Amino acid sequence: MKAFSLTDIGKKRQLNQDHLYASLDPIGNLSNIFLVADGMGGHKAGGYASSCAVKTILASIRESEAREPARILTEALCKANAVIAKQAGEDDRFAGMGTTVVAATIDGSELIAANVGDSRLYVVNEGIEQVTEDHSLVQEMVRGGGINKEEARIHPNKNIITRAVGLEKYLKVDCFRRELRPGDIVLLCSDGLTDMLEDEAIWRILSKEGGVHTKAEELVRAANDNGGRDNIAVIVLDPFS
Repeated sequence: MKAFSLTDIGKKRQLNQDHLYASLDPIGNLSNIFLVADGMGGHKAGGYASSCAVKTILASIRESEAREPARILTEALCKANAVIAKQAGEDDRFAGMGTTVVAATIDGSELIAANVGDSRLYVVNEGIEQVTEDHSLVQEMVRGGGINKEEARIHPNKNIITRAVGLEKYLKVDCFRRELRPGDIVLLCSDGLTDMLEDEAIWRILSKEGGVHTKAEELVRAANDNGGRDNIAVIVLDPFS
């Protein structure tokens, strides 16, 4: 398996509030771990929230005695939620901060993912599949039939998320499983990528010849070429290389 991770401040932001982590080596009882967190909050609060989430999740995974990957990931995200919410409640500088998180591990040929917010995980092969589901206002409108997916991309409220790590006392984590097959490419990313590139454009880049390093760099470059309105974070995985 090969992986490459990359984050970029984009063209409009003064701070990069995205954090990521990628390890092909075992951590705790997981064979590997991949994380993208996109923080929200005041001047420095969003960056603190995403950084704290990544650090807390990794510490929780290392300490966990659980064996089932989905449980390990869920417990880790809930631990991060508690730590961030406590900090936000004790320090006015961090009031209201939170972060999205998308986390994944690959066990043999099985992908196990967990997410909160609107950072995403895709699997690309002949087509592109968004495995995770956004926790956002426009996604709720799509599910309710009020708007379609194309309208959601340009909706004025598309960046309003309905669930984030650190905002509520009790966190609901969504978990997903998918059997991978040769030729699959896995992408974890923040909305700084998906707001700038449609799924079709992401698929075209990830379907090209080249390694994970080249694909990640081209994704970030394309997002910036299309406006780069937000921080961009990507992890590209080739599970069978």
